[in-house]
Amino acid sequence: MLPNKEDIIKVAQFRTSRSGGKGGQNVNKVSSKVELVLNLAEAEFFTEEEKTLLYERLAHRLDQEGSLHVVSQEDRSQLMNKERTVIKLISLLKAALHVQKVRKPTKTPKSVIRKRLADKQSIAVKKEMRKRPQMD
Repeated sequence: MLPNKEDIIKVAQFRTSRSGGKGGQNVNKVSSKVELVLNLAEAEFFTEEEKTLLYERLAHRLDQEGSLHVVSQEDRSQLMNKERTVIKLISLLKAALHVQKVRKPTKTPKSVIRKRLADKQSIAVKKEMRKRPQMD
């Protein structure tokens, strides 16, 4: 089950720092970069199976404590960056928890087989017509 924004905000920790990029003098004064830290072990809205799946699929994004880090510094506003981190986290969790459907193998239809054989036969006849006639 995917958590909503309110659940994430309750459990997650937000860290802010100064960000580089656009903003003029504002860059040096305001902490607009936001880092969202979600400890997967403390998140009650995931089942144990979902947690193990998240630990496996997001292993490259986790630190030693098992916390997931998401950073945003695209906007000049801290509030907008906070929203972005939550949206990024939800999309990450959605992608990690997505279970791919098992492909059901199907047989080749008989009409397709017949058409392939007919095409094969017509090509064989065409090639046969290119040969020199036999003089007996």
